[in-house]
Amino acid sequence: MTLRSPGRTGATDTLTGGPRRRRASGFGGSRRARGGAPLPLLVPALIGLAFLTLPLVALLIRAPWRSMPDLLTSPEVWQALRLSLVCATAATAVSLVIGVPLAWLLARVEFPGRGLVRALVTLPLVLPPVVGGVALLMALGRNGVVGKWLDSWFGVTLPFTTTGVVIAEAFVAMPFLVISVEGTLRAADPRYEEAAATLGASRFTAFRRVTLPLIAPGVAAGAVLAWARALGEFGATITFAGNFPGRTQTMPLAVYLALQNDPESAIALSLVLLAVSVAVLAGLRDRWMSAS
Repeated sequence: MTLRSPGRTGATDTLTGGPRRRRASGFGGSRRARGGAPLPLLVPALIGLAFLTLPLVALLIRAPWRSMPDLLTSPEVWQALRLSLVCATAATAVSLVIGVPLAWLLARVEFPGRGLVRALVTLPLVLPPVVGGVALLMALGRNGVVGKWLDSWFGVTLPFTTTGVVIAEAFVAMPFLVISVEGTLRAADPRYEEAAATLGASRFTAFRRVTLPLIAPGVAAGAVLAWARALGEFGATITFAGNFPGRTQTMPLAVYLALQNDPESAIALSLVLLAVSVAVLAGLRDRWMSAS
C-alpha cells in the first residue's frame, strides 16, 4: 500500500488510478489530435460536404452581381420582399404571444396526455407544408370547420389574404419557437420560481418577473428561428393564401414564379434568402456552431 504525503495530493494516488486515467486521457487526446480520418470515412464525408455546399457555391457563381441593385429594387421584387418581411415578423409575433405560454405549459405543468400534446405541437415540423396548407383550408377556409362560422358571423375570410399568409407562416414556424423555449425552460432552475412563490408572488408574476428574464436568450433564439422559417415558407402559403402579387406573393413564391420567366430575378431573391439564412446561423453560432 502506498502512503500519501500531505504535501503531494496527486502524485501518490496509486490505488484509485487517478494519474493513470489522466495519462490515458492525455494520450488519447494527443492521438485524436494527430491522427487523420480513415479513408472509408473521409471520402463519403467529402462527398457529403460537396453535395451540401456545391449548390450554394453555384448560386453565388451564377448570380448577376452587376444587375443585382436593379433587380432588387424593381417594383415586383421589392413588393415581394416587403410583404415577406412584414408577414414573417407578424407570424413571429403571433408565435411569441401563443407559443411561449404553450412551451411553459409543456415544460412546467404535469397533465394527462402531455406527450400527445407535445407530439401534436411538433407535428408541423415533419408535416409536408402543402398538407399543412390543405389542413388550414379545411379548418379556416370559407367552408372549413371554423372558417364557415367566421364568415357567417363576422364576415371574416382568411384564405387568399395577407392575414392568411401570416397564419400559414405561423403554423409552420411556431413549433421551432416552442421547442427552443421548452428546452430552455427545462434547463432553467425551477427553484427561482419556488423562491418567488414563497415571497408571495403568484405563478403568473413569477413567470413574468423571474422566469421570462431567465429564459430570454432561449426565447430570442426561438424567435429568430421562427422568423427565418416563416420568411422561407412556401408550400402552406401557396396552398392556403395563394400567389397574388402585392397581397400574398412572398419571396419564395416570387422565386418560383420568376424562375419560369426571369431567372436572374429568381437568383437575386434566392440570394436574399440565402443571406438571411447565413445571418441566422451567425446569430446562433454560440448555440449551434461552437466546438464542444
